[in-house]
Amino acid sequence: MSVRTLVVDDSLTMQALIQRTLASDPHIQVVGTASSAEEARARIKELDPDVVTLDIEMPGMNGLDFLERLMRLRPTPVVMLSTLTSEGADASIAALELGAFECFDKLALRRPDEAIRLPALVRAASGSRGRSVAAAPRTPEPAPQADYTPRDQSMIAVGASTGGVEALIELLSGFPANCPPTVIVQHMPPSFTASFAARLDRLCKPSVEEARAGAVLRAGKVYLAPGGDQHLEIAGPATRRYCRLLPGPKMSGHQPSVDVLFHSVARIAGADAVGAILTGMGADGAEGMLAMRQSGSVTIGQDESSSVVYGMPAVAHRIGAVVQQMPLRRIAARLLQECRA
Repeated sequence: MSVRTLVVDDSLTMQALIQRTLASDPHIQVVGTASSAEEARARIKELDPDVVTLDIEMPGMNGLDFLERLMRLRPTPVVMLSTLTSEGADASIAALELGAFECFDKLALRRPDEAIRLPALVRAASGSRGRSVAAAPRTPEPAPQADYTPRDQSMIAVGASTGGVEALIELLSGFPANCPPTVIVQHMPPSFTASFAARLDRLCKPSVEEARAGAVLRAGKVYLAPGGDQHLEIAGPATRRYCRLLPGPKMSGHQPSVDVLFHSVARIAGADAVGAILTGMGADGAEGMLAMRQSGSVTIGQDESSSVVYGMPAVAHRIGAVVQQMPLRRIAARLLQECRA
């Protein structure tokens, strides 16, 4: 069956470019277009599309306001299109937090080697229909007791991709201010990670920052891999582990790569570490998580029912890299328990 898609953009030129890009995939059918939120609302009621591509910046009701209303009243998989500049990062992260499936760079539509990712996103988004994270009720596990103390040298490593913005917000909301040192790779454009780290820092009790080369891992600190052309690893002795940023080619299709981070954790921390692989397309992190498990780490995978995209955790589970699968709401408590003194 074709993925029935509605294209929403106030530019007729951009509408045509998006349609042409999507038409390259025989499994996608563009069933209509709209130039404003008001027109999009009418077209969604009329056409009941499987997926909507939505421009963040539109006249009248902007894309974010329309997205919030859509997710509340008629949850539908949405791929946001924006210019992925530092100015657009806050809006794009807000869209992901509201439940957008993913954000795609409009400028990439003019680069054939990158434009092909949009049809893949639309197809993947169609599989998340009816499972809007924004619309799902949440009953998080109770936060740790006030006397929580992490074990010396313990640490947490997390990898996520599509759906990871909301997943990480929920996960870290369950962390106390003195959580074990935590390192994270979330697949994001370079302009997004500083904004996302700042957002997490405001929402969560631990201190969250973009990882810097040489930053020493400390309790109460969360280090988010910067997007771009570097990989995040950990290095150093058990008493003074630190972040290392290394240039290099993409691994498992990504840069930074969850696999690169997890392999370094397996080498450097072993049984001191606990790992979690969360929602995301593809397989990045599965092999690295297997190395972590073989080195003595406890490894947790997000289950299918709570994942926006059950890709990365599915592959990790299939190859035996995951000690246990569980819903997102239970993962923070389990990670913290495994690191407890």
